[in-house]
Amino acid sequence: MKRGESLQDGKMERQEPEMEFQARVRSTSLRDSVTSAVKDYLTQLDGQLGTEVYQMVLAEVEAPLLEEIMAYTRNNQTKASRMLGLNRGTLRKKLKQYGLLAESRA
Repeated sequence: MKRGESLQDGKMERQEPEMEFQARVRSTSLRDSVTSAVKDYLTQLDGQLGTEVYQMVLAEVEAPLLEEIMAYTRNNQTKASRMLGLNRGTLRKKLKQYGLLAESRA
């Protein structure tokens, strides 16, 4: 029997290595987190209609996304814009909007 395999009911079964398992769990966790947060928000509304929910959710997700990507690329806007699939000018505009431009944070 090889590492990562188990014997179940006389059949060889391949078990997922830990790193693959963690990657699979992470791939759904952002969606699950957003779903949970939106459900919580709607529950708190208690039947009332919220306004500009779409923009609120985008801002809540976009700011930390930009922050983490900029940290990952060590504030390299060219690399960050490639990773995000954004024009570099659009990235700068969004960074400024959220107060995340490196020079504006100093």
